[in-house]
Amino acid sequence: MKILKWLDENFERTINIFLLSAMTIILFIQVIMRRVFNNSLFWSEELARFIFVWIVYIGISHGAKLRRHIKIEAFLMMFPKKARPFIEILGDLLFFAFAIFVIFTSWRWIDLQLMLGQRSPALKIPIWLLFAAPFTGFILTAFRQIQTIIFRIKSIKQGDADG
Repeated sequence: MKILKWLDENFERTINIFLLSAMTIILFIQVIMRRVFNNSLFWSEELARFIFVWIVYIGISHGAKLRRHIKIEAFLMMFPKKARPFIEILGDLLFFAFAIFVIFTSWRWIDLQLMLGQRSPALKIPIWLLFAAPFTGFILTAFRQIQTIIFRIKSIKQGDADG
């Protein structure tokens, strides 16, 4: 159970720290190669781009976990204070529906890329791995949105609607 608790609290952050570190190291090596050795690595920018895409989609899930996604506070303030927690849940449900839409849409793109067998120009990495980023990120996001909705419902039941 300790492992599950640790994963719940740290999964996205740990992956993104690793990916950001790898991207930074790769780009640092590229700059050194270009400036000091006057020679460029043919693969570094493409790999950094792939890593950045993964960081963005895993970051969406992390933002959902922290309940820190963009919301329009002014719109929320138009509603009576007692209605606001329900409006937030409605927003969470809409975001969950969007996550499900992205999951199915990105799965179709992955399937197409598997069928076409397209590869990246420099590294020859299968392109479906790039399209797996939104698929994976939004599966995690959907899971985090379910957690958020449950948290908000519990907060309403406990009378702590500001949670």
